[in-house]
Amino acid sequence: MKYGFVEDAVFLQRPNRFIARVLLHGKEETVHVKNTGRCRELLVPGAKVYLEQSQNPARKTKWDLIAVLKGNRLINMDSQLPNRVAEEWLIQGGLGDFDQVLREQTWGASRLDFCLKRPGRTKYVEVKGVTLEEEGRVYFPDAPTARGAKHLEELIRIRRVGMEAAVLFVVQMDGVTAFSPNDTTDPTFGSALRRAKDAGVEIAALDCRVWPDEVTPGQRVPVVL
Repeated sequence: MKYGFVEDAVFLQRPNRFIARVLLHGKEETVHVKNTGRCRELLVPGAKVYLEQSQNPARKTKWDLIAVLKGNRLINMDSQLPNRVAEEWLIQGGLGDFDQVLREQTWGASRLDFCLKRPGRTKYVEVKGVTLEEEGRVYFPDAPTARGAKHLEELIRIRRVGMEAAVLFVVQMDGVTAFSPNDTTDPTFGSALRRAKDAGVEIAALDCRVWPDEVTPGQRVPVVL
């Protein structure tokens, strides 16, 4: 996935989850944050961030905050990116050889991100973006998510009726050693993920090669439950 015109800036503060104030070319600017998660360990005063210029002249904010430098590690934090990277990887056969990769398919009470199909096989896939990193390991979620646990329960039900199911964690950085559920922050999600594993739901994690203006699928990351 490629972005348009990208500039670097310095993060100043985040008044609310939708906007941030940054220093761009020596001038304070209000920008849109493309991630409504907490991201407290990423958006710290003085951090180097990357902005994409919006192509919509009617918008109040001219820039979108899409990535941040944490130490020497560039982390993409665009919440729309994981599904785009996942689609590219799934088309390449990342979770098996399928003829169709269909977006946003409804099953039961949930809308799941993808449905993969070929004669005699159907696999539903839910995608989660991961930005929380500690000492080279990554975790999800960074805040409690009842919706995330609900999706896992749907995947379990899908397995019970004989279809395939998977949850794909797209790690929005590279060079990490393992992925695990964030049991400290959301033990309910961690418990649901382990139940899903026991029910036959495939648990996969994929890292990304990240540049300021481009992100591509990387390689599988070990999952430690």
